[in-house]
Amino acid sequence: MTPAARLRGLRPDWLCDPKVWRTEILAGLVVALALIPEAISFSIIAGVDPAIGLFASFTMAVVISVVGGRRAMISAATGAVALVIAPLNRDHGLGYLVAAVVLAGVFQVALGALGVAKLMRFIPRSVMVGFVNSLAILIFMAQVPEMRNVPWAVYPLIVGGLALMVFFPKLTTVVPAPLVSIVILTVITVGAAIAVPTVGDKGALPSSLPVPGLPDVPFTLDTLTTIAPYAFAMALVGLMESLMTAKLVDDITDTHSNKTRESIGQGIANIVTGFFGGMGGCAMIGQTMINVKVSGARTRLSTFLAGAFLMVLCIVFGPVVSDIPMAALVAVMVMVSFATFDWHSIAPKTLRRMPAGEIAVMVITVACVVATHNLAIGVVVGSVTAMVVFAKRVAHLAEVTAVTDPDGTTVVYRVTGELFFASSNDLVGQFAYATDPDKVVIDLSAAHIWDASSVAALDAIETKYAQRGKTVEITGLNDPSAQIHGKLSGELAASH
Repeated sequence: MTPAARLRGLRPDWLCDPKVWRTEILAGLVVALALIPEAISFSIIAGVDPAIGLFASFTMAVVISVVGGRRAMISAATGAVALVIAPLNRDHGLGYLVAAVVLAGVFQVALGALGVAKLMRFIPRSVMVGFVNSLAILIFMAQVPEMRNVPWAVYPLIVGGLALMVFFPKLTTVVPAPLVSIVILTVITVGAAIAVPTVGDKGALPSSLPVPGLPDVPFTLDTLTTIAPYAFAMALVGLMESLMTAKLVDDITDTHSNKTRESIGQGIANIVTGFFGGMGGCAMIGQTMINVKVSGARTRLSTFLAGAFLMVLCIVFGPVVSDIPMAALVAVMVMVSFATFDWHSIAPKTLRRMPAGEIAVMVITVACVVATHNLAIGVVVGSVTAMVVFAKRVAHLAEVTAVTDPDGTTVVYRVTGELFFASSNDLVGQFAYATDPDKVVIDLSAAHIWDASSVAALDAIETKYAQRGKTVEITGLNDPSAQIHGKLSGELAASH
């Protein structure tokens, strides 16, 4: 390979291909436009000035584009984080909120380094589908207030925006349909002087870049104990939402991302955001779907430009951006919610084939997220439910069959299946202690011992036979089962 070819191989995709370059820039612009009202709304939830949320979205997107592990994913100020830190801001003020953001970033770096991302493999597909569907519902629900008690002109504008996004891609995909929709609807409302809610009605846009500085709090142990619970909660919620979104983007793009790097990157981005006076954040599913699924972005450039354009739009083009009708952005987010929802998961054909337990897990996940507006709660409850369903299903696979020798001196019990706490509890009652011959063989060649509960159950069986003067021989243990049985057998009597 020549040096020139090697250099080309090291270049990012957007430098090598003008088409990719154009896609990434336009995608970043669309996301920036969609971020502005969202960031302002989340600022209101957190009880801070709109500029705080906009600054957070700017710093989060720019920093994560460099240090994150999932290309093309958008991180900014989010509602989940705003809900967690709102009580802290209300009770103690902005200085404590900013300090909590920095500490949350430190927690995320530590959790990332400890390998918290590996826990993602324990989240089953049914929970992931529930997560995606609940996000789609939340995105849609967030638009409903923008369609209530508004001038009648808002409704045809929303319908027109949706129609443009459906039919414009049939003409060309050079320019993202959401950007075309936003521009056309803005021109119509300004040109015809149609009085409808605009971005400017959400709050004042900042007129200068954020300035770094230390949080305005006393650096004492009392301050640390005050902010630590909020910071830890924010770290967990932010990581869970970011890792789930990264996994979703992995599936959409058929590419792999470094979840550990993403975890640490989220922490670094929040630390930087805190020092710039922002309210912190995490990955944003709605804006990520605009970037990846609707606009077709695939590189870090779109993420960086989303943050950069956000500040340019606010500082340089503030008056123009303020005139964008909220109806245009509502139409974009409604389209995103429909594109995000996994319609295949609720198709009658799919539901007929899916096990009832899987459907229940998906429904419970969606219900919890929608009811609490907290993705972390939904994912945790869904995952726990999935584990219970799995344990119950596997527990029924453990069976015991008995065969007595023709001479009547020995009985062989053949145990098949997985022996763990859920299945081993029923094991003790499946032996005929009073009527069995003096020699009992328990054949475990078709079974596997997983935990101490199983060893304790086997010990209890041996004890019951010994009380009747009968001997028990356990055979067929595989190596891992023999290891745990040898280590624990006879040591668990106190538990019976």
